[in-house]
Amino acid sequence: MFLDMAMSLDGCISGPDGEDAGLHDWYFAETGAAEDIKAELLTRIGAIILGHTAFGTAPDGFDTEYRVPHYVLTHTPLPTVKRGGATFIFVTDSIESALSQARAAAGEKDVCVAGGAQTAQAFLNAGLVDELQLHLAPMLLGGGLRLFGDLDTVTHLERVRVVQSQHATHLTYRLREK
Repeated sequence: MFLDMAMSLDGCISGPDGEDAGLHDWYFAETGAAEDIKAELLTRIGAIILGHTAFGTAPDGFDTEYRVPHYVLTHTPLPTVKRGGATFIFVTDSIESALSQARAAAGEKDVCVAGGAQTAQAFLNAGLVDELQLHLAPMLLGGGLRLFGDLDTVTHLERVRVVQSQHATHLTYRLREK
């Protein structure tokens, strides 16, 4: 299972008012290396886990290129939503339940935690993440939602890959034991 997030150099995954602030420009505006990473993600991911804030407020889901089950962590039970080839399943009991369901749905492919910060921190604190893939945008937001704000323990990482592109440096780390 891996975590995939875009963030600023000062560790934020959104700006002070919750805005994207250009963090995802690499995904939408680039060719070359970033396009290769995007294609890799599209073929690698078999299921996605999101927090309710990352899902947003649209009751009918959102448009996505990832035509896979999306497991949305929430406290409010909601009916499953299908949109554009993606399915949004709302999980109210635990991150472990969401991961179990996502693994079953993903089959041989990977499960990706794709947002937001609290969800990422919960999976990291529980020791459930095997790999981090960070898309580091060359900007300082000066505030906003910090990805690694509330981690419980020291986490040691092994660098697997570094790829440069116009709008981001793409870093892949494997989590390792001390």
